[in-house]
Amino acid sequence: MSEPLYIGKPLRRREDGPLLRGQGRFVDDLVFPGTLEAAFVRSPHPHALIRSIDARAARALPGVHAVFTLDDLKPLLAQERLPLQFRTAQLPPDITPFVLASHEVAFVGEAVAIVIADTRYLAEDAAALVAVDYEPLPAVSDCRLALVPGAPRAHRGRTSNVMIEFSQTYGDVASAFGRAPHRVSVNLKQHRGGAHSIEGRGVLASYDTNEERLTVWSSTQLAHEVRAFLMLLLRLDENQVRVVAPDVGGGFGAKFVMYPEEVAVAAACLKLRRAIKWIEDRREHFLAAVQERDQYWDLEAACDHDGRLLGVRGRMIHDEGAYTPQGINLPYNASTALPGPYILPAYDLLVQVVETNKVATMPVRGAGYPEGAFAMERLLDRIAQELGLDRAEVRRRNLVPPERMPYVTPVKTRSGSPVTLDSGDFPACLAGALAAIDYAGFAARQSDARARGRHLGIGIGIGVKGTGRGPFESGIVRIGRSGRISVYTGAMPMGQGIKTALAQICAEQFGVAPDDISVTAGDTAVIPHGQGGFASRQTVTAGSAVHLAAVAVREKAFKVAAHLLEASPRDLQMREGRIEIAGARGSGFSLREIAEAVSGVPGYAMPGGFEPGLESLQNFMPSALTYGGGAHAVEVDVDVETGGVRILRYVVVNDSGRAINPMIVEGQVVGGTAHGIGNALFEWMGYDAGAQPVTTTFAEYLLPGATEVPTIEVTLAEYPSPLNPLGVKGVGEAGCVPAAAAIVSAVEHALAPFGLRIEEYPMSPARLVGMIARMA
Repeated sequence: MSEPLYIGKPLRRREDGPLLRGQGRFVDDLVFPGTLEAAFVRSPHPHALIRSIDARAARALPGVHAVFTLDDLKPLLAQERLPLQFRTAQLPPDITPFVLASHEVAFVGEAVAIVIADTRYLAEDAAALVAVDYEPLPAVSDCRLALVPGAPRAHRGRTSNVMIEFSQTYGDVASAFGRAPHRVSVNLKQHRGGAHSIEGRGVLASYDTNEERLTVWSSTQLAHEVRAFLMLLLRLDENQVRVVAPDVGGGFGAKFVMYPEEVAVAAACLKLRRAIKWIEDRREHFLAAVQERDQYWDLEAACDHDGRLLGVRGRMIHDEGAYTPQGINLPYNASTALPGPYILPAYDLLVQVVETNKVATMPVRGAGYPEGAFAMERLLDRIAQELGLDRAEVRRRNLVPPERMPYVTPVKTRSGSPVTLDSGDFPACLAGALAAIDYAGFAARQSDARARGRHLGIGIGIGVKGTGRGPFESGIVRIGRSGRISVYTGAMPMGQGIKTALAQICAEQFGVAPDDISVTAGDTAVIPHGQGGFASRQTVTAGSAVHLAAVAVREKAFKVAAHLLEASPRDLQMREGRIEIAGARGSGFSLREIAEAVSGVPGYAMPGGFEPGLESLQNFMPSALTYGGGAHAVEVDVDVETGGVRILRYVVVNDSGRAINPMIVEGQVVGGTAHGIGNALFEWMGYDAGAQPVTTTFAEYLLPGATEVPTIEVTLAEYPSPLNPLGVKGVGEAGCVPAAAAIVSAVEHALAPFGLRIEEYPMSPARLVGMIARMA
């Protein structure tokens, strides 16, 4: 096999140039003559009845074009609630958000009315004049208290706050615990955090009366799904709706949801026949964009004298928030992720999904896998403490060995197939991380630091992440009469470099520079189907689709060239965009000439009877998830006087299969790890006992910055997946999966002289100081 031309090469991202020059085109950069702007009237109450809405004063304000409530939009709408994104039969009805609240609000920030004005400033002023008569109702904030008999209901019509219960159960748990010589337990809290991409949500809707088509530009991760929902809700068809995602300044899961605001803006556009734009401000993101978790895990693990797991059992309570726009994929993923890369013979976990009067919890980067990893890693640390064993050794003894790959577990994915670890070497990744951070020499470093009054700790975390989720992704490769090679896909660029990766994959087949290939994505007008960006899937699915399409076009180009040259395809070779007779440089035809030959001449037969055009549409449908992940090792210095945590070194050995572009892969690992650092140490989305949010700016909600994130030392361990033609695995979420577990383990290790057990994140300085004081 010849050396790859472009696959595996750390080429510069084609996306970066325009962004660095300030030439990106985000939703807010799009300007149409006469565009109006929208603002939303939002509930100040976590739970209340709406007795009346009086918009007369707002409508009378100069420059205001309309104020719409749900009643005003009903004639356009097929239904009042948004469709359920992940349509799951066992979920109860009426759990999705309303387009606009009508009779009851269920969380602070729920949209009640939309105001359309000449400018956002006027729209905000008018929104403040809309008089909503609320009757406050009791609210429930803590998902544990929501289970208590007599607790307030998150919704007036509910008989219970428990939306659904399910279990993850396999093996003989009772026997495992009955014969186990050792048991350990943990009671964990994993707190809410948000996505907080640099660009918030945004939508611009415009109606073309000539084409009779609604076009919606949205900062979204799922253009085709947004189109499908808009068609359903607004009674339109594919020819009447186009959805485009321009540059997207980060998604991280929060934009993998269609929100009421998108529907309300589109409906208002249809009513007014004017372009309307809404750009989310940061306070709105805190109030109304989906968040991840609030989970409470009460777990017990059984093990033998060597620290090998025999079984895990317990309960997890998941705070679903007030609505469910996207199914129960977050708690389901968390519950199935607990075994991770370890051999767990028996497992029994009851999951209670509970509604509260807070914004919905849906997948944010990691989508439940960090929560499952944190739970398992904390249990393994407890086993090490109980048995007096080294924490790394306990992990090594429980890891799935490479000779057992692919490793089929009894746990089922959401689609019902077994969770199967397809390839990899977890012990090797662990060993690599320990060697890189000099784990063997840490005891001496710690002893030296203690002598100088410093408290160093070292932590380990290992995680896996299911990637490449189906059901499919699309790719078109086309060589036009100009000779230009174009790629079209249903995948969604959102800062992760997917256009660069797809260009490299396509260029590999034609021997042209990736920069000479155009890539179009995020536009429902150019490709009929697409799934979008989520679950670390796009290089696996879209990359494979583009690879298959490029191979098909290449094969046809060779056949056409062979016909024109009266030669065998076996005697030809591709070089720099030309198909030539092997050994005869300059012979043959360019791809432009071949494309021209099969473009057809009016009135004449196609040469060789070929179908017209050089084009292939391929849909790659993965047979199963492919599992990537890796081992993290982190060394910290904890100031026991202030509770400050300083990360001294952070090492990652990550397996994402075959790396299409190692630079992009490393960047994604670093970004995910930084997100995990935020989860562990900084990002706390607070609500008081009455379900009022108390962190609504970056003054209260802290993000890790350049001074808090150290240099992340990344080693790529490439174990190709057998499940796709490229051998790739997803990487976008991998870095954050074991990060919080590793950091918490390191901090707890540093504070071992105080006997602390840390079972909650984020770990604020105040919380650490309080824990130290209580143990002193």
